[in-house]
Amino acid sequence: MTRITACIDGSAATAAVCDGAIWASRRLGQPLTFLHVLDRGRYPAPGDYSGAIGLGSCEHLTDELTRLDVRRAQVALEQGQAILAAARARALAAGLEEPELCQRHGDLVETLAEMAADVRLLVIGRQGEDSRRHAGQPIGSQLENVTRSLARPILVVPDDFKAPGSLLLAYDASPSARQAVSTLAASPLVKGLPLHLLMVGEDNALTRAALHDAQAQLEIAGFLVIPAIREGNLEPVLHAYRQERAIDLVAMGAYGHSRIRRLLLGSTTSQMLHKSRTPLLLLR
Repeated sequence: MTRITACIDGSAATAAVCDGAIWASRRLGQPLTFLHVLDRGRYPAPGDYSGAIGLGSCEHLTDELTRLDVRRAQVALEQGQAILAAARARALAAGLEEPELCQRHGDLVETLAEMAADVRLLVIGRQGEDSRRHAGQPIGSQLENVTRSLARPILVVPDDFKAPGSLLLAYDASPSARQAVSTLAASPLVKGLPLHLLMVGEDNALTRAALHDAQAQLEIAGFLVIPAIREGNLEPVLHAYRQERAIDLVAMGAYGHSRIRRLLLGSTTSQMLHKSRTPLLLLR
């Protein structure tokens, strides 16, 4: 059975991640799993310190370090269980059926790869616990790795979330953008929301034809589509249009260009992850 999977870590975005996941679970009619991963980089298994300290001459110190490691890992485990319990209570208070709680020890990307077959939608915070401890780090340390590696739709939320009343879909007629249109057309996640379909580029016959084809596909699926073409640079135009229309949710195809092009010019997906202050729906 596919599920909505919400990654929570106790950061300031945790409540928003819970609320976004609850909203998605209701819209999609899918069960919800709250996932907490103890990063083995921060909470490694207790190790052997004798070699590091030297010749076993400070055996009492190695014993103490081992005890501290064990206690630190235990406290982190208990804290994670408390975070999961609070998320469960929030979901139940919102009227959701019993959510699944899952706690793992390891790497987040590897854990999600193992769970991918059961993930209908991943919900994750824009900033996690780690990023807030490092000044100047605009997104979570794992976020971009997760969005690049997991071939599932991903909802990235900032520190607050409200049920969206409108949607902006960035469209450029690329394969990833066409796939995003097909994904939205087939999904109940945002059905019933006014959908702004925006192409950024020169307003010509080719652009209008591409926009019309995408609009027709979405209207057949039941969407109220507001098409628009704007000239300029993609990212600032997207932000300006969203602010102008007070749009609650931005959707786009994820990492649509070739690897070489991304290396040379950067990725619109990465730029949006770093700069967007609105929930961002990445579609595959």
